[in-house]
Amino acid sequence: MTNYTFYKYNSGYIHHVLVDGLEYDTKYYYKTGDGDSAREFWFQTPPMIGPDVPYKFGIIGDLGQTYNSLSTLEHYMESGAQSVLFVGDLSYADRYKYNDVGIRWDSWGRFVEKSTAYQPWIWSAGNHEIEYMPYMNEVTPFKSYLHRYPTPYLASKSSSPMWYAIRRASAHIIVLSSYSPFVKYTPQWKWLEEELNRVDRKKTPWLIVLVHVPIYNSNEAHFMEGESMRAVFEEWFIHHKVDVIFAGHVHAYERSYRISNIRYNVSSGERFPVPDESAPVYITVGDGGNQEGLAGKFRDPQPDYSAFREASYGHSTLEIMNRTHAVYHWNRNDDGKKVAIDSFVLNNQYWCVNIGIRAEYFSKKVRII
Repeated sequence: MTNYTFYKYNSGYIHHVLVDGLEYDTKYYYKTGDGDSAREFWFQTPPMIGPDVPYKFGIIGDLGQTYNSLSTLEHYMESGAQSVLFVGDLSYADRYKYNDVGIRWDSWGRFVEKSTAYQPWIWSAGNHEIEYMPYMNEVTPFKSYLHRYPTPYLASKSSSPMWYAIRRASAHIIVLSSYSPFVKYTPQWKWLEEELNRVDRKKTPWLIVLVHVPIYNSNEAHFMEGESMRAVFEEWFIHHKVDVIFAGHVHAYERSYRISNIRYNVSSGERFPVPDESAPVYITVGDGGNQEGLAGKFRDPQPDYSAFREASYGHSTLEIMNRTHAVYHWNRNDDGKKVAIDSFVLNNQYWCVNIGIRAEYFSKKVRII
C-alpha cells in the first residue's frame, strides 16, 4: 500500500498485491473493495513457457483518453489478444496543470479498467510519463507512473523498474527505457548486455523488444530521435537475432523492412540503411488516440527502408503460431470495425534461419518476412 502527492493532489491509497502459487492457464476470480462496494473481476494466467506455445499479443501506444482512444481500446478488445504490449505514453496527464495532473491519472485508470482488470498490460514508459514540472515544484521524473504501474524488474535482475524482461508463452520480451541513460557502462546498458545473453531461444524462440522512441522513423515528427539508441544497441539486436522491435512516440503507424545501418564506422562503410536479413522488423504503433493529434507529415520521398506508413489511429496484434511463424496485423480504427490494413507472416529469426526457411514478399497483399 502506497500513496503520493503531486503538487497539492493526494493520490489516496494505491494497493499492490502479489499473488503467488498460481497455476498456468487457469482462470482466477478476485474481488476489490469491501461489502456492498466490492467488485468482482477475473484474469487468465498465461500458458506454460515452451517453444511452440501459441499466444496473441496486442500492441498499443500513445493511448491517452479521447474519443479516438476509446475507439482503439474497443477495437483491441475485439481482437481476442491475451495481453497488451504497451509502448509508452499512457494518460497524457502532463498536458494538464496542478491538481488536474493527478485527476487525469485517476480518470485514465478507470478508462482502461475494462481491459487492464482482466488481462496483463506490459508497460514501457514514454516522455509523457516524465512529468518534470519545476513550476509546481515537481522534479522527480516518472513519479506518478512508478507509483501506479509497478513492473516485475527484480525477477529479471534489473536495477530499475524502467527496464526489465518478461517471458510469456514462447516469447522473451525486453522492455527498454528511452529516457533513462543507456550509453556504454550505464546500468541499463549493462543489464541489456546480460539479459540478451540469458535469452534461451530453444525455450522462448521469439525475441521482442519494446521501446518508446522509434529507432527507424520516416515521419517529420520526432525524426532521428532514436538515433542515439540505434548507435548503441542496433548491433546487439542483429547479433542476437531480435525478431521485432515495437515503438510509439510518433503518432502514426509505420513498418520497416529488415534493414540495418551498422556498417558505417566513421571512416568507411555505407552511410545509410541497407537490406539485412539478420535485422529485426521495426514497427511504430504510436497511433492509440492521444489528444495531440496524428503526425500526418511523412518525409518525401518514402525511404527505401520504410515498407508501409499511414497516419491513422489504430492498434496492432502479433499472434505467435509456433516457433517458426507469427501473424501480424495493424488495424485502422476508421473502418468502424476490426480491419487488418497492413499484415504479414513473420518468420522467426532464430529457427527459420537455422532450418533454412527464408522468404520475403513485399507486395501489398501478401508479405512473409
